Formats: sequence, structure tokens, C-alpha cells
Amino acid sequence: MSGAAVRRPELVRRVRRRLRFLRRLSFTERLRAIQRPRYVPRLGLRTRITIAFGIGALLLSTMVSATTWALTQQNLLDQRESSATAQVYTNADRLRSRLTPELEDPSTVLSSMLTPTGSNPILLLGDDWFPVTPEYGEVALPSTLRRMVRDGQPARMRFDYLGSTHLAVGVPIEAVDGAYFEIVSLDELETTLESLGISLIGASLGTTLAGACLGWWTSRRVIRPLTTVVRAAQSIARGNLDTRLEATLDPDLTPLADSFNGMVVALKDRIERDARFTSNVSHELRSPLQTLAASIQVLENKRDDIPDQARGALDLMVAEIDRFKQLVDDLMEISRFDTGVDQLELHEVRLAELVMQAVGTSTDDEVPVDIDAELAGVVVMADKRRLMRVVANLLDNAAKYAGGASRVELRRRDGDVHIAVEDDGPGIPAEDRDRIFHRFNRGSSASRRGGIDGVGLGLALVAEHVRIHGGAVWAEEKPDGSQGARFVIALPAQEGT
Repeated sequence: MSGAAVRRPELVRRVRRRLRFLRRLSFTERLRAIQRPRYVPRLGLRTRITIAFGIGALLLSTMVSATTWALTQQNLLDQRESSATAQVYTNADRLRSRLTPELEDPSTVLSSMLTPTGSNPILLLGDDWFPVTPEYGEVALPSTLRRMVRDGQPARMRFDYLGSTHLAVGVPIEAVDGAYFEIVSLDELETTLESLGISLIGASLGTTLAGACLGWWTSRRVIRPLTTVVRAAQSIARGNLDTRLEATLDPDLTPLADSFNGMVVALKDRIERDARFTSNVSHELRSPLQTLAASIQVLENKRDDIPDQARGALDLMVAEIDRFKQLVDDLMEISRFDTGVDQLELHEVRLAELVMQAVGTSTDDEVPVDIDAELAGVVVMADKRRLMRVVANLLDNAAKYAGGASRVELRRRDGDVHIAVEDDGPGIPAEDRDRIFHRFNRGSSASRRGGIDGVGLGLALVAEHVRIHGGAVWAEEKPDGSQGARFVIALPAQEGT
């Protein structure tokens, strides 16, 4: 079966779902749903500034070039027409004095006229035409021009002849009942204008490129303060609340720096107050919790003397007290992270040995441990107690939510060491894979408290421990596609000696 045939049922189902969705909408809502434009990512601010400068330079240079070309063309044409007209009048005066009744061949006089390069003289005597060049005769002159000059009116006209532009100037000579014409080729002028046009186009492109470069440089200067703010915000997001924007002499940027620094100070104070509150509450809860635990222990010792109905209540109280103790301990550790008083005690730790030890002490189940042989000499600079807690929390999380871990794996990937804990439980939805590392978040199981005694801080502590080690932790699907979840810890590693 072809791939198209396999995809066709899925396509049909999508179309049917879309049609059912449209039928539930009103007519206006249907139009909006059908005509809703797809999301088009916007260009960056620097790119938009560069494009704006480039377009502005292109428009300005095009306008200047077009104006320059038009003015230059008009001036050159006016000069050429003026010089050609003056030359025609001069030659016509000479012809008046040389054309006598005794002259047998007017062509000789016509050939002796001083004409500029590319000019072709034509003489009309009565009804006879005397061209010097055969192709430039009566037929070369526009009929309108011939008629005007024969009527006794000097005239000039531009026209196309033999594939190029020419200028014809005619002057009547009443003394001999004739007229004198000159046809001047404008090829040289057109070549000059074409060269000028190419030069102006090149200048426009160069100006556009220069404008774009100026826009790029200007955008860097404009965005530099924003880049500084972004870097400071990223540093704060990583937990460095001592980050501040440097003071500036720019009156437009001073309010931004002051407001940003004030916001960071307020945020730091708020976080410290919350952390102190959490720490104080945890400390205050420890004393009554110890009293309750001691009281429950007394009741446990007298369990045989308690009625059966009361034993169920006692078991429930014991479970809740244990859960309460776990919550207080986790809150104490979280508060140490928030206040920054918890410091790493770094030592060279052999991960293979640590993983084996953590699995052995954290669960009574037989969990397979798959370790690469080449990792025997790999060490990490880490706090052993914290890494043991990380692996223990992942195993405990698998026991509470997935019936226990099914496999622990230790692999090397791209310079890092990956510790993976897998289970065969229901898995984690894609939308929950980031949220489960947030505090007091137990994913989609939060509404199903029965049978689960977690408090939602175990994975949050895992994320905090891994973060201060410079590593990362995430949840994903199992590589073989089977049911279950896979938690991966990535830690930087170095070769042991």
C-alpha cells in the first residue's frame, strides 16, 4: 500500500472534523475561521530598521537619479538643438550668397558647407532636391516639417529614422525659391545619456547598499541598550538576582536603567521575604510535628488495645503524619535553595559507583542498572549527597506514580553523562513534562490523591539539585516507544585518571 493511500483516511478525518467545527459556528464566525491568516513570523527589529534605511536610501537615490537624468537630458537636447539651429542659419546665409543663376551644380556648393559630425545637409531649389547623402533625401524629412518650411516658416523637429533618433532643422530661402535643411543624428547624445543612466543606476544601488549598511550600524547602536537589558534579564532568570544595569549618561535610557534596577531590588526582596517565611513556617511546624509524631508512636505501641474501627483512623493519621514530615523536610530544603545558603560540597564522584549505590539503598525492588563499560573511569565534580538524593527522588517518584522503576541507565552523550530512570507506568502527557518539575505540581494525577502520598516537591528538588550542578533534567518518552516515562539527568563529566 502506498504512503498516499495510508495518509488518505487521516486526511478525510481531518476534513470531517473541520466541517463539524464550522457547522457549529455562525455565518460570521465561519468567515473568520476560513479567512483567518496563518501566522507569519515578524522580522526582527534590527532587520526592520535595516530594511527601512535601505528602502529610504533607494527611494531618495532613485528620485535624485531620475531628476538628474531628466534635467541632463533636457539640457543636452536644448544645447544640441540650439547649436544645430545656429549652424543651419549660418549655412543658409552662405547659400543665399552663393546660389546664383550662373551656378550649374548646386551640389558642389552644398558639399562645401561646414556641418558638424553626423549632420546631413539637404537643399531644395524649386521642386528639385539635392541630397549629399543618398539615404538622407526628401523621404527622410518629416512631411510636416517640409510643409512648414515651404510655407516660409523655419522649423525643427525630432523624429526616428533608420532605427535612431534624428533632429531636422529647416530654413526657407525666399531669394531662390528654396529651403535649406540639415538632419542631425542624435546617436552620440543617446549614447551619452545611456552611459549617464547606467552610472546613475550604479550610484543608486551603491547608495541603497550604503543606506542598508548605515541602517545595520544604526540598529546595532539603537538595540545595544536593549541587548544589555536582555542579558541582564536572562541572568536574573538564571537566579543571579545581584545583576544590575550600569548607570548611563543618556537621559533617555536613565529611567529605563533605574526602573529595571528598582524592579530587580523589589523582586529580590520579595523572594527573600517568601523564602524567610517558608523557612520560619517550616521551623515552627517542626515542634508540633514532633509532638504529634511522638503521640502517634505512643498510640502505635498500644495498637493491640485499640478497637478495630479506631485502628483505621490510626493508620490514616500515621500516613498523614509521615506525609507532613516529608513536606516539612522538603520545604526546609527548598527554603535553603531560595535563600542561597545551601552550598555545594564538590568532590570527584564516580558516577557508576554512585548510581549502583543509590539504587541499592533507595529501593528494595530489583531494578536493572545498565551502565556503559567505558564509563568506569568517568568522574564528575559533584556533591555526592545531593546526587544520591536526586536518584532516590526519581526512584521514589516512579514507585508512587508508576508502580516502580523498570530500568536505570547510565550513558555518555556529547561530553555529558546521562542518568536515565525508566518506568512502565501510564507515562507523562507532553503538556505536563515541564510542569511536573514545578513546586507542588503532580501533573494530571493531582486530582487523584487517593493512594498517592506525594507532596509535589520531589521533582522540584531534583531540578534544583541538578541546576546548581550545572546540569539539566527533563522527562521524555521511552526510546523503544513502549508505555511508560523516562527521566533523564545530564551532567558535565571529565575523564578520571
